[in-house]
Amino acid sequence: MSKTITKPAAKASLNGHSANGSAAKAERIPVMKTYKIFIGGKFPRTESGRYYQPQGASGEVLANICRSSRKDVRDAVIAARGAVSGWAGRSAFNRGQILYRIGEMLEGRSAQFVHELMLHGSTQKQAEREVAAAIDRWVYYAGWCDKYQAVYSSVNPTNSSHFNFSIQEPTGVVGVMSPNTSGLLGLVSMIAPVITGGNTCVVIASESKPLPAVTFAEVLATSDLPGGVVNLMTGYRSELLKPMVTHMDINAVVVDAATKEERVMLETEATCNLKRVVYPKVSDWNSEEVQSPYMILDTQEVKTTWHPIEKGQGGGGGY
Repeated sequence: MSKTITKPAAKASLNGHSANGSAAKAERIPVMKTYKIFIGGKFPRTESGRYYQPQGASGEVLANICRSSRKDVRDAVIAARGAVSGWAGRSAFNRGQILYRIGEMLEGRSAQFVHELMLHGSTQKQAEREVAAAIDRWVYYAGWCDKYQAVYSSVNPTNSSHFNFSIQEPTGVVGVMSPNTSGLLGLVSMIAPVITGGNTCVVIASESKPLPAVTFAEVLATSDLPGGVVNLMTGYRSELLKPMVTHMDINAVVVDAATKEERVMLETEATCNLKRVVYPKVSDWNSEEVQSPYMILDTQEVKTTWHPIEKGQGGGGGY
């Protein structure tokens, strides 16, 4: 028995496509990127499972951003503490090499940073200027790695038969609250002096402009910076500032644009382990006055060593 097969008409359509293969017009749903946090050289999701969606200049949703928790802060501090001895123990020259390499990689991804800053509302000219300034500032601090000790350490006069030396040493793990108004330049300006001096850090990125910060973490992950030296989290400042300052294994906190209420909380909670609280006096992160070796000293401790002079080594003045 024969079977009759009826062919569809030439102009018939099936599932929104015409017979000649042309697709019917339909709005495409974009695949929105989920930006993870950066802890110990890896990119975990926040343990809370929460996220928020920052909006662009025209009100469009830009991405899914992890909303970090107190547990994420604890994990970041553990990673930072584990990296302190290795990072501080490297030669200053080698730290400078690593920071310079990061500067090279920032230059290579400058177009992406410009694009992300524009998504956050900057004009192309403003974004290009901010990215260029961020790269230059990072390289500036890379150059100070093996120089600030020579400038700020000293040999001190004594009244006894001793040598007396004062040198700068890293304070340890530093918590950094990034500027909310500067997605990249302010972030770089606060991280660079902290790690230049041999510290490790736990960083809270800008709440309203987080995209460049997470891309910056991707640069760090693919550089030769050891895991744990920089740990970066995204989320709400109101939820993360107190867990950071109350953590007993953080030795100092650097907080941008702290309100009066935040200062009271920071200075009260910091007394628990006598951690240092630093408020950068910055009104414009684009100003060259912001970059200074004194910002390195904000998270340094002065170690003074006395060494007796044996007979035949010199006179009573220690020289």
